[in-house]
Amino acid sequence: MEKYEHIYPQFRPIMALSDSERIDFARTPRWIAHAQAKAILQQLEDLLTFPKRPRMPNLLLVGEPNNGKTTLINKFCSIHGEPYETEDMDLVIPIVKIEAPSTASEKALYMAILEKMVAPYRDSATAEVLYTQCLHLMRTYAVKMLVIDEFHSMFSGSARKQREMMNALKRLCNELQIPIVGVGTPSASDILYTDSQFRSRFDIIHLELWENNDEFREIVATFESCLPLKKPSKLSQKTLSSQIHGITKGNLGNLSNLLSACAVEAIRNHQETITAEMLANQERYISTERRIR
Repeated sequence: MEKYEHIYPQFRPIMALSDSERIDFARTPRWIAHAQAKAILQQLEDLLTFPKRPRMPNLLLVGEPNNGKTTLINKFCSIHGEPYETEDMDLVIPIVKIEAPSTASEKALYMAILEKMVAPYRDSATAEVLYTQCLHLMRTYAVKMLVIDEFHSMFSGSARKQREMMNALKRLCNELQIPIVGVGTPSASDILYTDSQFRSRFDIIHLELWENNDEFREIVATFESCLPLKKPSKLSQKTLSSQIHGITKGNLGNLSNLLSACAVEAIRNHQETITAEMLANQERYISTERRIR
């Protein structure tokens, strides 16, 4: 295994597997830690341990689609969100993570929380009844944080419905004294500005697209170190990394998909390295896919 020095040591045993198993490994998403992600994870951890007070701080994480927002928040939840029992055998659910309702519906918000907590409820119940049930369960299980993915979706309605959703979130936050973390596209931050009081409750973090610079090349090198290829591709060299940036536009999700697809091709054709031609072929495929959509 010493000859696979271009691969992280913990992944080198993968090279002893069959081609099909290596392809499966190449297709499996990997967590890539970078400076911005580490800083955001630390900020989320600070929120999770923030002392209770009447006006809790909240956070909105925004970025372009497929740029790693959900992956980052899932990583945080996997580290800090697992339920556990106290010494008194009380069950604690530190984090409740839901996907936002597709429309501005207060009832749908409460139902999403109850479903995540595997709690029975009646569809015919009023919003107030469902709200009371949410409060009771979240207090019972000592929930410390509510995370709402696709945050922008829950405000797709009339101005009156949007205000109802804002008031519902403020009410939950005030009653439970827990932080709310929203995750969404840049349009989510526009929603906050429609209500100055609501806006003042949220810090906004923008997960920006990566520029074609040394940091991007480091991320490319990190991705390459996770690919089960027998030969180094040297993707962080300026020529190749610039080609990769041109295809992905600095979007981490696109970067992951691109290199994964190229790695699969390199294994199947026994080339065992990613070339500029492979990257170009994938670029043409992506362009065709966009036209079809």
